[in-house]
Amino acid sequence: MSSPASLSRRVWRYYLFYAAGFFSLVAMLAVAEQFGLAPRWIGQIFLFATIAIYAAIGVMSRTSDVSEYYVAGRRVPALFNGMATAADWMSAASFIGLAGTLYYAGFEGLAFVTGWTGGYVLVALLLAPFLRKFGQFTIPDFLGARYEGHFARVVGVFAGVLASFVYVVAQIYGVGLITSRFIGIEFEIGVFVGLAGILVCSFLGGMRAVTWTQVAQYLILIVAYLVPVGILSYKVTGVPLPQLTYGKVLQDLGVKELELFSEPRENAVRVQYRHRAEEYARKIADLPDSLAAERMAQVQRVNELRTQGAAARDISVAERQLRDLPRTADEARVKWERARQDSLSRTVPPPPHAEAHPGADQAARDSARRNFLALTFVLMVGTAALPHILMRYYTTPTVREARRSVFWSLFFIFLLYVTAPAYAVFAKWEVYSSLVGSNIATLPHWVASWGKVGLVKIEDINGDGILQLAELTINSDAILLLVPELAGLPYVVSGLVAAGGLAAALSTADGLLLTISHALSHDLYYKIINPEASTQRRLVITKSQLLVVAVVAAWVASLRPDSILFMVGLAFSIAASAFFPALVLGIFWKRANKWGAVTGMIAGLGVTLYYIVRTHPFFGGSMADAWLDIHPISCGVFGVPAGFVVIAVVSLLTPPPSAEVQALVDDVRLPDPAKKRKQALTS
Repeated sequence: MSSPASLSRRVWRYYLFYAAGFFSLVAMLAVAEQFGLAPRWIGQIFLFATIAIYAAIGVMSRTSDVSEYYVAGRRVPALFNGMATAADWMSAASFIGLAGTLYYAGFEGLAFVTGWTGGYVLVALLLAPFLRKFGQFTIPDFLGARYEGHFARVVGVFAGVLASFVYVVAQIYGVGLITSRFIGIEFEIGVFVGLAGILVCSFLGGMRAVTWTQVAQYLILIVAYLVPVGILSYKVTGVPLPQLTYGKVLQDLGVKELELFSEPRENAVRVQYRHRAEEYARKIADLPDSLAAERMAQVQRVNELRTQGAAARDISVAERQLRDLPRTADEARVKWERARQDSLSRTVPPPPHAEAHPGADQAARDSARRNFLALTFVLMVGTAALPHILMRYYTTPTVREARRSVFWSLFFIFLLYVTAPAYAVFAKWEVYSSLVGSNIATLPHWVASWGKVGLVKIEDINGDGILQLAELTINSDAILLLVPELAGLPYVVSGLVAAGGLAAALSTADGLLLTISHALSHDLYYKIINPEASTQRRLVITKSQLLVVAVVAAWVASLRPDSILFMVGLAFSIAASAFFPALVLGIFWKRANKWGAVTGMIAGLGVTLYYIVRTHPFFGGSMADAWLDIHPISCGVFGVPAGFVVIAVVSLLTPPPSAEVQALVDDVRLPDPAKKRKQALTS
């Protein structure tokens, strides 16, 4: 077995060759584009070449050793583990969704940047070094040992699988978006094509393969993230450092917003959308008669077009509109209410990008402030409780390396997060200054391309042939991916961004699938059902569970359940409420016992799930039933305090943990006595 130093030198050499090869590929494709290589081929080469690289790393890292499969042999140097953790962290939400959220939410979107970055401070101070000193393989391992038995382990398995599954669905959804746009296949097929890329990275080599694949993926995703906005910054300001120049563009954007929002045609369009919202409200109130009248009118229109000998295209459009009508009154109520809300959202201009906690009155501003703080809190404690992130710190050789690994993780994550606000500002500037006000008939070709996958929509509601802002809809998940085309950059840059987005989604999906399969095979099967299972059988169970979970997650993602960022936020709330109180009190409070932890985890998770069902429209809920007007994405803000309170109260009302468990807490939290003596002698 190689020493850590020799392993580090060898890995450095490998990845230098890898980086040189990747940059050579980008350069060759850029030259080929100038000589006429079709954009479709550029996108396909980028995606398939990078997946082939990840597959090769996965195959070369295959292993049948349990320690290598679960924790990469605990031999990963801090810098590379930090890079792998950053890739594991840079999910589709960070790479694809964050720029779009900041584009639409402006200042309010900084809750994601603040929460996610601050969470790593909690990881470094409260969890990572102590879990590494504990050892073992998974977070339920710690819960089972600390809280004396399988009850806490089973609750941990359930919560970990639930949070990770919601999270992995979001990643596979992101993969579907990228493959459908840049390979030109149907979204549902693209989801399963991406699934193949995920499995080749993790199936054969487990954590060992995933770790070294994630290092490769981080190099691609960070280059793909920084290059386009750097070029765009140079185009707009003459300086290729967007992190330093977007402040000036933000000032210009504020002036542009005032001009645009006071433009007469823009205001007239918003009035038309208000009339449409009122019409939908009338139709909803008149159900079911309004649905019958709508169907009769549409049938009559189709018959008239056929009688008049209208063009086949017009008849086809009318027939499709007839087919798309709701079939029942309940279906119409849901569909028309959604359309009414969409129309209402277009009746008022978006808030100024730099305005903190916007609102029409003081109550609305207070609500925005509460939601900003609640989301920041949930993302911080959720970061510190995500099983697939905490598992990464089991892979370092020592506790000291675990601490250093957190530092490197923060550094590599910082490179992206400090750039995300610049992406949003430059993208919005391009839309407001170059796209809005253009002739709809001469819009760039990328508008139609993204429209085919449903991520860009244009409706000329006033029929003037000019694009107003209210007539343009860009899905937040598409903002980053279309920035190169929005700015008129060479298509090779778009292919690079697609490869980066794919790397971000694949890297996180790999880590999440491993977390789920390890929880089911190691914590549930091996630790509870069959402790006598052989190494070979354990690995077979792990791989089979990984395959099953991956296919189920891909199927759910193909249904397009919700936006990437919302699904990720829900996963954070689940992880925060279920794990954070039990982990922190388990490390720092010896009096916390089995019954307190189990009831606290169930209570925290229960409150969180109850609130999401109570308030999210997907489950039939409504914000009218919200507590303190907190949005569903921040539901963990109620579950985490509930978990702390219940653990403390129940632990104090029941017998304390055994002496062995209290000794374990001391051992995990305190330095080794031999190390302390050595430090005292050398000081």
